[in-house]
Amino acid sequence: MVATTHPQAERQRVLRFDTAERALHWVNATLFLTVMSTAAVLYVGPLSAAVGRRELIRQVHVWCGIALPIPVLVTLAGRWGRGFRADIARINRWTKDDRRWFRTLGRDPYVQLGKFNPGQKLNASFIAGVIVVMLGTGSIMNWFHYFPVDWRTGATFVHDWIAVILFVVVVGHIGFALSDPDSLGGMLRGRVDARWAREHHPRWYEETQAGSATPGTGSISSMGTGSEK
Repeated sequence: MVATTHPQAERQRVLRFDTAERALHWVNATLFLTVMSTAAVLYVGPLSAAVGRRELIRQVHVWCGIALPIPVLVTLAGRWGRGFRADIARINRWTKDDRRWFRTLGRDPYVQLGKFNPGQKLNASFIAGVIVVMLGTGSIMNWFHYFPVDWRTGATFVHDWIAVILFVVVVGHIGFALSDPDSLGGMLRGRVDARWAREHHPRWYEETQAGSATPGTGSISSMGTGSEK
């Protein structure tokens, strides 16, 4: 049951993603979209004929794919990655409420979610796995002369099918983001309305209210005041 709060709380905003996390998201989003669009040009005949310059497109595809892990590793390093490391720990931690959310397909109003719902956790885990698998299989396909034929055949099969699944997941991710302006705003501007946080992620909201010492938990500020720390 959601508790009633003072109207002042409705005008508060909560820091959801810091600058480093937002930069990582949008850099990786750009790389993924570039990889996917160049893959479409390489594999769809009419697109390939319309665009041309196949070798250039292939090189862009390969090097953007190789670059995918770099923003993640850079964000993990140093003090600027505290929030990201804290969120990785959250994504790797599953609760009874997460399982209830799955059983009810998110319709149980009494589920107390943390910062991320189970769908977001699965999406993040899938994307992390995709980066590793696509980098490995893509490397085998690009530098094929170093590998036996059966490796190259298997790598091509896995790479192609993961690409199809990735396309579906990314389209779904974009659709969910556009359907939830508050959540999208958190990734664009960093902060979300306290009311939205309390209604959709009550455990995380309570964490921010309690002033948890855990890095990356977020902070409360009045609407339109204060700056991101």
